[in-house]
Amino acid sequence: MERALDLARRGWGRVAPNPLVGAVVLAGDAVVGEGYHAEYGGPHAEVAALRAAGERARGATLVLNLEPCRHHGKTPPCTDAIAAAGVARVVAAIADPDPEAGGGADVLRGRGMVVSIGLLAEAAAALNAPFLFAREQRERPFVALKLATSIDGRIADAAGSSQWVSGAAAREYVQWLRAGFDAIAVGGTTALRDNPQLTVRGPLTPRRPPVRVVFDRRAMLNPSALLVSSARDVPTWVMASLEAPASSVTALERNGVRVFRPDSLTAGLQMLRDAGVETLLCEGGGALGARLLADGLVDRLYWVQSPVWLGEGAVPAFPGVPPHPLAAAPRWTPVERRALGSDTLLVLDRRLCLPGS
Repeated sequence: MERALDLARRGWGRVAPNPLVGAVVLAGDAVVGEGYHAEYGGPHAEVAALRAAGERARGATLVLNLEPCRHHGKTPPCTDAIAAAGVARVVAAIADPDPEAGGGADVLRGRGMVVSIGLLAEAAAALNAPFLFAREQRERPFVALKLATSIDGRIADAAGSSQWVSGAAAREYVQWLRAGFDAIAVGGTTALRDNPQLTVRGPLTPRRPPVRVVFDRRAMLNPSALLVSSARDVPTWVMASLEAPASSVTALERNGVRVFRPDSLTAGLQMLRDAGVETLLCEGGGALGARLLADGLVDRLYWVQSPVWLGEGAVPAFPGVPPHPLAAAPRWTPVERRALGSDTLLVLDRRLCLPGS
């Protein structure tokens, strides 16, 4: 199952809105085939693994991180391929909550196969947290917050300089991370100060370039900003308030920017979901991130900690987040910890989204 999870990650940025799935075929204790879902619309992991196994799949065990699908979508049902291959046993980590695709386990049991679900379920749920979240609710996107801070939790020095808190390896990781999200967001002040591109510029080319989203209440972006000047090539959306000057909104729209006028942050997230954004990566600044956290709207935190002290007067990462008594403080679930060059990556989920829990 650990191998299936590792294989599944190879589909990052290429398979959404489908889930990340890897599969391994075992004949006894020997691996005779493996595969993963590599491209939206392409063969699913089960089919790829069974093709690799060939005749050795007959009587074998198929191990995968998500219950096989039973519906005909871009490809035929995986349950049909599994039955045709003569597999004797299927071990899946979690059930598929999708109302159309789910239920494959019962189909396979009805065809005489032994099916079990639950092995490494928490790891599998963390891997596909955005997919699971999107099927649990439709009120907003899955929101991930990415922060690069000093050891003392600062995102910029006392002069406001944040380039670069983290090192080259961490910045390369962020390019990979962006490729797996439908949209990348920043606050209006960050967009004005840093003039970012918010594009994916790493070795992984996403199937669809993420939409750039700016939470800019006053619609302050001007035509010379990179996000505006390139809006006809890469979609740029601005979340402005109802009080934003009409002239500013019109100027943005004339330059190809799509402007939304929500009356709250929550309403803005609902508009994004209605517009097809299932996953949103927020990259700052501190005020927007803190507001999302304070309102309970962050589902995952990607925290890059750099071995540098910025000290008193530097810009804090979490300004205005309300205090909690220790006994009642929310505790997040660690999903991943690893080094990125000299930096440390910590990935935390607000809660595990286990199907059926």
